[in-house]
Amino acid sequence: MKMMNEVERWGIFELSLNGPAEGNPFVDIRFGAQFRQGEQVYESEGFYDGGGTYRVRFMPETEGTWTFSTSSSCRSLDKITGEFKVIPPSKGNHGPVRVKNEVKFNYADGTRYSPVGTTCYVWHLQSGELQEKTLRSLQASPFNKLRMCVFPKTYLFNHTEPACYPFEGSPQEGFDLSRMNPSYFAHLERRIGELSDLGIEADLILFHPYDEGRWGFDRMSAQQDERYLRYVMARLSAFRNIWWSLANEYDQMTEKTEEDWDRFFRIVQDYDYGRHLRSIHNCRACYDYGKPWVTHISIQTSDVKAVSAYSRNYAKPVVVDECGYEGNIHKQWGSLTPEEMVCRVWEGTFRGGYVTHGETYARPDSVLWWSHGGTLHGESVPRIAFMKRLLEESPEGIKYCTARHDASTLEIPGEHYFQYFGPHRFASREFSLPEGKYKAELIDTWNMTVTPIRERLEGSFRIDLPAKLYYALRIQRVAAENAETGE
Repeated sequence: MKMMNEVERWGIFELSLNGPAEGNPFVDIRFGAQFRQGEQVYESEGFYDGGGTYRVRFMPETEGTWTFSTSSSCRSLDKITGEFKVIPPSKGNHGPVRVKNEVKFNYADGTRYSPVGTTCYVWHLQSGELQEKTLRSLQASPFNKLRMCVFPKTYLFNHTEPACYPFEGSPQEGFDLSRMNPSYFAHLERRIGELSDLGIEADLILFHPYDEGRWGFDRMSAQQDERYLRYVMARLSAFRNIWWSLANEYDQMTEKTEEDWDRFFRIVQDYDYGRHLRSIHNCRACYDYGKPWVTHISIQTSDVKAVSAYSRNYAKPVVVDECGYEGNIHKQWGSLTPEEMVCRVWEGTFRGGYVTHGETYARPDSVLWWSHGGTLHGESVPRIAFMKRLLEESPEGIKYCTARHDASTLEIPGEHYFQYFGPHRFASREFSLPEGKYKAELIDTWNMTVTPIRERLEGSFRIDLPAKLYYALRIQRVAAENAETGE
């Protein structure tokens, strides 16, 4: 038996046991553990990791002493008990992301979190050199969320066979969908852990339609689907930086029904004791995001202004996980100008949602960030980083104002107003604000400049603007002593 005697809060406790390797342990052996601290009791399913090794993992959410007791259909794995200590979290460990105040997010310890995401669908299935390059690019980027698949992908620019597969077998001989390939998942979880070290949430896509029968992972039986989902939950639910995306473009998976997706959500909900975020991504049709197992809305739309309606209708956070991609490929969705990409990110954000970046520049080596990772070549990323910094400077309670229809606005009434004008070239704006004195700053979102307007503003007033594209305006209440001096 191998176990950890000490683990940090929201870290990963792991118990490893030796057991039978004959037959098919993925199907034949039931194994798990109960974790207890006082009145808190959690059930965690274990998994077979090959070579006669069985593991069970747990992410503790409170400090102090925890106990565990295993249960198994195999006598040698049953009724094994022990205890371990949970110590305070290390620097940078804020726990998993949760929903806050219906339409926002924060970390479990209360630290502010706003997703600034990007997409690299199968970056972890590329060459080792390219994967390392992706991690370096992410480290230098503003991104704190990454969309990625569990399964390999066959699609435009994606025709190379991966080095290994999630199930035992091969494309030539077929796959045994009752036997997982532990090395495939060990590599996946290693990369997820490296994202966690960078402070990046892994928005993990569990199913996708980009298989079309090539490997058959998109058309497994109900029993095979459930076995796969439970295996993923067992291996990965202890990672604090996991989000579950049930599918990408779920409505393109013609082998699955609406009832299947409901069932998948319930399986994830039942076997993920860590209560990670759960959603599903669409192509044209939309899932019913009002269902109780959906924690947030994940949508594909070029109309980012729609986020305010989604937020109002469902009272859940709205993430536009695909608004289009900055690039130059021969598809409409993958040929946005960087200006349009930046505009969509700002517009959706200032309507109270979160908009995910993507990049699809055609390269001689056919390595596109959107799927393979590697190096970012576009111009939108530094502008997104600029927006992120400005929002981090804003008060935490700032939120979308539904009353200001002519400009997307985040505000705290009487304190802080932040408007984005996007494609509108206003020559001036008029305001009538609560009692107090205010200062204003003109923000050029493309050139990334903040220019103070040096005047004391109060009551009703007009601000002249340059009548140019992609500007924003920030108005902040000033303290009385600063107002008297004009600072």
